[in-house]
Amino acid sequence: MRDRAAREPVEWGVAMRCRRGEATSGDLAVVTLLPEGVLVAAIDGLGHGDEAARAARTAAEVVRQSPSQDLELLVQRCHDALKGTRGAAITLAFVSLSEGGVTWLGVGNVEGRVLSGDPSAPQPKGSLPLGTGVPGHELPAVRATRLDLRTGDVVVLATDGVASAFADSLDVSGSTQAISERILSDHWKPLDDGLVVTVRYLGVRP
Repeated sequence: MRDRAAREPVEWGVAMRCRRGEATSGDLAVVTLLPEGVLVAAIDGLGHGDEAARAARTAAEVVRQSPSQDLELLVQRCHDALKGTRGAAITLAFVSLSEGGVTWLGVGNVEGRVLSGDPSAPQPKGSLPLGTGVPGHELPAVRATRLDLRTGDVVVLATDGVASAFADSLDVSGSTQAISERILSDHWKPLDDGLVVTVRYLGVRP
């Protein structure tokens, strides 16, 4: 996935690997530019293999066809569409281009971190609170939370095939694609699918 900084108000990159011995990944990312901001989804179909991939594709299609900055509504739509599938862990993030912040929510085990673009502050600025449950089977009451962003800050979403310490002392230099690939190289768990989505905020739109 190539970076999009030349044409879009954020720069983003995606890296993924299938579980060792598998040809199909149950992890999937969607990045959609809306007039008000950028919608990012990281989806982890339950388990691995074809059925996990089918669940991930089902949720991704909802995000693509009905993108919205109303994340509570969007995760409910995914939940409804996933009924009859294995279900999937889903994290959604919306980066506002006018307010300079990220609104996000997660159900399941797709982790989220915000890191400062300042290299002297390597520790995460914030972590996504995750709700328990599996969309498609059980959806808890969910509420999106918000964090302010400064120009250069980085939002990273990672499925549970990536060790949760991925953001500890993370080097956020280089392109977002390079950051995603570096995280996956250093923290991927070979017995699971792994997915990393990295978004760099480039500032409030004038």
